[in-house]
Amino acid sequence: MQIKTVAQLKDEWADRESIRDCLFRYSRAIDRCDMELLKTVYWPGAIDHHTGFEGTAEEFIAWAEPRLRAMEHSVHMLGNILISLEGEKAAVESYLWSVAVVAGGGTREVLVCGRYLDRFERRNGEWRIAERMVVHDWFRENPDTGDWSKGPFGMSGLALGAGSRDDKSYTWLELV
Repeated sequence: MQIKTVAQLKDEWADRESIRDCLFRYSRAIDRCDMELLKTVYWPGAIDHHTGFEGTAEEFIAWAEPRLRAMEHSVHMLGNILISLEGEKAAVESYLWSVAVVAGGGTREVLVCGRYLDRFERRNGEWRIAERMVVHDWFRENPDTGDWSKGPFGMSGLALGAGSRDDKSYTWLELV
């Protein structure tokens, strides 16, 4: 990876921000089961190599939707994001942390740490994923111990997120 000068980074700022925006849309779409938003992350026909799945983005979305809807809770967070730009293409490594509550064989908490290795392309001024490889670095699974009747820190009656467009962010923030 080439080290960039301040001037180079300044020239690339808008492209880098557009790539980050796309990555953040991905996390939001996955956690809210917003398949229409998820379609804005990939170029049509993009390829995804993703946690037991291999195929096009369209096939990935169809494969992922029932699995995501079966989760009681899901949070995908991004950490370090390294972007290497070269014209209309970019190589991007994003560290991920995924936490989910999954039913089946007893409800369990699943924590996964890994990285998205993405090949982005800019077409008509827009950056999207052309190919993605998910690399898993670490995971843990434990029985679910959360008790929403008591809430975190013994505080019940909290505003709860939803794994759908019923999430408060769609109305509170008026995001469409």
